[in-house]
Amino acid sequence: MRCLHIHVVERSARVSVGVVGVAGTAGGELVRLLTNHPDLEIAAVAGAESVGRTVAHVHPHLGSIDTRIVGPEEVAGVDVAFLALPHGRSAEIAPALLEAGTRVIDLGGDFRLEAGAYPEWYGFEHPAAAWLDKAVYGLTEAFREQVRGAALVANPGCFPTPVVLGVAPLLWAGLLEPAPIVIDGKTGLSGAGKSLSAATSHLATEESVRPYRAPRHQHTPEIERAIELATGVAMRVTFVPHLVPAVRGVLTTTFARAAAGTTTDALVDALREAYASEPFVRVLPPDGMVDTKRVRGSNVVELQAAVDRRTGSAFVVGAIDNLVKGAAGQGIQNLNVMFGLDERTALPTVGVYP
Repeated sequence: MRCLHIHVVERSARVSVGVVGVAGTAGGELVRLLTNHPDLEIAAVAGAESVGRTVAHVHPHLGSIDTRIVGPEEVAGVDVAFLALPHGRSAEIAPALLEAGTRVIDLGGDFRLEAGAYPEWYGFEHPAAAWLDKAVYGLTEAFREQVRGAALVANPGCFPTPVVLGVAPLLWAGLLEPAPIVIDGKTGLSGAGKSLSAATSHLATEESVRPYRAPRHQHTPEIERAIELATGVAMRVTFVPHLVPAVRGVLTTTFARAAAGTTTDALVDALREAYASEPFVRVLPPDGMVDTKRVRGSNVVELQAAVDRRTGSAFVVGAIDNLVKGAAGQGIQNLNVMFGLDERTALPTVGVYP
């Protein structure tokens, strides 16, 4: 894994953007961030059940945006379309857009894996398998050059983003053993979307921390595949996610076997070297502790790493805002790369605190 410098190209025209799935949490976050982008024009916003309403109606915090929502079939002719849809829907919509010359950034999981993995991990046969080999995995810091020329970008999931960014440089440097790793993940409620359910109600989640969908969470194979794509090392992971009583935020702790002689300073130095020129990665000092609240509202991932000399194990902790770096923000970061724009445009590096 090597760090790549930001490349900026002058453009004379604004990029036209469509957002499909605008009524969801990720769709709303896309619009919030895109409205501050000087090089883009939101040409169309689309949904299903929300057709005919305005963006401000479905997202009251975006009260100044009175753009009317159209059907997904009406997003045509834009330069790039964001798909912020339930699993399985993007694969139905993306091919027609791509064949018409629209570039696609999928915030869902429909283009992150190989075709054979979808029945087991997502519960459906992939309807557009021919496009899977053409999709670029959009973990920007690791695959920037591939993203630059991509027609179809598979935006990473929120949990894989801090895990892979934290672990990949250390595997590349030989500081971790290529043995199975264990990942503890915690996420806020916004990752479940806006749909009401008994499991995500205030009654069920207030003062509650509980695991869910373990050991069958769909981010398990994504993490394995992303690590291998980034490092060439085939890994097996045990991943246990937990729901916590917060709205935003993802925190992951990855436990691995440290290579002989590895120290905390070596881990931190390797991360610092890998991300020295990356505007959205903050590597903490050896005594630093990440905090999801510090990155809230920003496109930043905080990383810390340490070796437990008593057991010979290492751990890497990462924190992100799941709606920004874990979804909409990373999508816009990829768009900036795809169109030769300054990668930092419209993406905050300062969190909202307290």
